[in-house]
Amino acid sequence: MNTCPNHLHGKQRIQYIWDYYKLPIVICLIFLYIAGYIVYGHFSRKETLLYTSLVNVAASEQLADELALGFLDFLDADSSKAELKLYTGLYLTDNPDDPNHEYTYASRIKTVASIDDEQLDVVLMNKEAFDAFSQSGYLYNIEELLRDTAPEALAEWNPCLVTNTVILEDNAKDLMLDSSLSYQAVTDEFPMGLLVSKQGLFKEAGFEDDVYLGVIKNSPRMDMAAEYIEYLYSYDSPLPFS
Repeated sequence: MNTCPNHLHGKQRIQYIWDYYKLPIVICLIFLYIAGYIVYGHFSRKETLLYTSLVNVAASEQLADELALGFLDFLDADSSKAELKLYTGLYLTDNPDDPNHEYTYASRIKTVASIDDEQLDVVLMNKEAFDAFSQSGYLYNIEELLRDTAPEALAEWNPCLVTNTVILEDNAKDLMLDSSLSYQAVTDEFPMGLLVSKQGLFKEAGFEDDVYLGVIKNSPRMDMAAEYIEYLYSYDSPLPFS
């Protein structure tokens, strides 16, 4: 075992230690860095209260702030400890002639992955996206959600409920093999969305086209989704949207 000679002092002593012990020193420093990074990440990580997305809907910077930070203010939540994840720039279409049709593949992959990982709770979308989410069976019965989480507000929101169709099963795969067949499907209908563009936050933002809200059926944050709906409808902007 190497020991540092007593006659070495100052820089010579440091150089001697470095020459003989550089490997364990480097390993120790790497270990301390990793440990510090893990500890910092643990204490600085924010709790995600809700995952939301805008699909086929463009939002100004101010609207995006109101959709995310405004909800934290509504809850009196500490923004240094909690957050709302807002996915933007997602675009879905089944129109092969749409100039953005290829971009929809990446959006679809991200959307499906987020749903599978239970990291998507609320979707704000146009009619085309609303139909796509509904037909794929992604949306929860929103009337049932409101009845369970906010029964006192159901009567107020009932006029905004929108029914859509889910495809339970169909013969689409058979049609790919035999084009002479006619399309057949087993479907169901129930309230899958809320029309949010006529009241609250989206009304004040001045959207001309309809915007629908849907709640993903495998969301583990149903109560928070109901809080978000209340926030959107009760929103009272302190400043006009530009």
